[in-house]
Amino acid sequence: MARAALPLPLLKGINPLLPGLQIKLVDAEGQILGRLASKLALVLQGKDKPTYRPEVDMGDVVVVVNSEKIQLTGNKLKGMKYQWHTGYPGGLKERTVEEQLKRKPEMVLSKAVERMLPKNNLRTKRMAKLILKVGPEHGLPEEALTKWEMPVRGDGKSRKRTEKTGMTVADVPEGYVPSNWQSLEGYELPEEWDYYKKYPTGTPSDYIDFDAQDDE
Repeated sequence: MARAALPLPLLKGINPLLPGLQIKLVDAEGQILGRLASKLALVLQGKDKPTYRPEVDMGDVVVVVNSEKIQLTGNKLKGMKYQWHTGYPGGLKERTVEEQLKRKPEMVLSKAVERMLPKNNLRTKRMAKLILKVGPEHGLPEEALTKWEMPVRGDGKSRKRTEKTGMTVADVPEGYVPSNWQSLEGYELPEEWDYYKKYPTGTPSDYIDFDAQDDE
C-alpha cells in the first residue's frame, strides 16, 4: 500500500524522502503537559521505529491540535515561570504558564518538547517537524494523516500504579501473570504457577525435591 503524499505546506525544511516518514495527528486536549511532551520527543527522534539511529533524523512529522487545552498538575499553572533577560541592566523578565497560555498557548508545549530533545545539531530539524495548532482545525488533508494516541498509562507492575489506574482481574489477559498478582484482589494463579503460592519470592531450587531425584 503506497504511503500518502505529504502536503506541500509541510515540506519546508523537511526531507520528504525519509523512509517511512508519516504525519501523525495528536489531540492535546486533556493531556498532561510533561507526559505528552516526553512522548512527542520520542516520536520526533524516531525512537518508536526499529530503524532508529541517534545520529540520523528519522522522526515523523507531528501535528498537534488543541495545544491550548493541555493540563498541568499541582500548582504549576501559577508556580512555574518562564524567565528571560533583555540584555539591559535590570532586564530580567518572567511570565507564568497561565499568562503564557493566554498570550501564545502553543509555546508552552513547544518549549516542553524542545527541552526534552537531545541538545545537538538535530534538535532544530526535529523541532521543525512539530506543528502546533490552536483549536481543532489543522488545515491538512485527512488522508495524509495518521492518528496517534497516548499510550495507556500503568502496566500493573506495582500496587500503587495498579490502584491509580483502577486495574481489576477482568483487565488481565488470559494466560498472563501480572508481576503484582499478590496485591491484585481476586486474582488466582494458574495451576502451573502454584509453586509461587508457597514460594512467592523464591527460585526453582526452592521447590525442587532433590531427595526424590536421588531416589530415581
